[in-house]
Amino acid sequence: MTVRPEPIHQKLTSLSVVFPAFNDGGTIASMIAAASIACRKVTDDFEIIVVDDGSRDYTAEMLEEMRRKYSELRVLTHASNRGYGGALRSGFAAASKDWVFYTDGDSQYNPLELENLACAVFNGAELVNGYKLSRNDSLTRMIIGRAYHYFVKFLFNIRIRDVDCDFRLIPRRILQRIELTSNSGAICLELVKKIEDSGYAFAEVPVNHYSRRYGVSQFFVPWRIIRTLKQLAGLYWKLVIKKEHLHKRHNEL
Repeated sequence: MTVRPEPIHQKLTSLSVVFPAFNDGGTIASMIAAASIACRKVTDDFEIIVVDDGSRDYTAEMLEEMRRKYSELRVLTHASNRGYGGALRSGFAAASKDWVFYTDGDSQYNPLELENLACAVFNGAELVNGYKLSRNDSLTRMIIGRAYHYFVKFLFNIRIRDVDCDFRLIPRRILQRIELTSNSGAICLELVKKIEDSGYAFAEVPVNHYSRRYGVSQFFVPWRIIRTLKQLAGLYWKLVIKKEHLHKRHNEL
């Protein structure tokens, strides 16, 4: 289902914004500032959570400075890098509001477009997934990203059009119903698969994707790709072959 955004006439009850960050010192300040503006448009009760996943640049210093300026900012620090999935899981666990919005801390998505996701909720959507209007990456990354997209969409029978668009607005009650285990970027696939298998349908809203202007992508590092492929194989066994998450849910009911 694709929902076209309309002017906002309502507000979310409350909202947690989650940013996983690893060596994002050059972008995280602008992401926090934009998120604060966006949140005030869609809710009167919000928090911004940044998970510093063992950054080795000046991310920590930037976050300390931003914490002085933004009372709504909470910073979680991993002493060592746990991976994208590990950072996201920490952020989700710390979230305390009714809705959870997350995107990356590297400024390839614009938090101001959160307003479009909220509009979809006000139009009746239960949860919302962004999809990239176009991908602004190098040709190599575009090819790898497109191959990954079609590969996991077919292998895991994913219904949404853009599983690797990390721009999502989800009720916290739904996040609390699923158990996430991935530490790599495969967590996005695990998240979508478990939500869809639980009977929920994402509304889909187009969002812009911007080229990276600071730092280096963590997903396209060879050893991370290898680790992600290994995790994909494990997820396929657990989620598609054994369907462990469905059996566990059935037993809980």
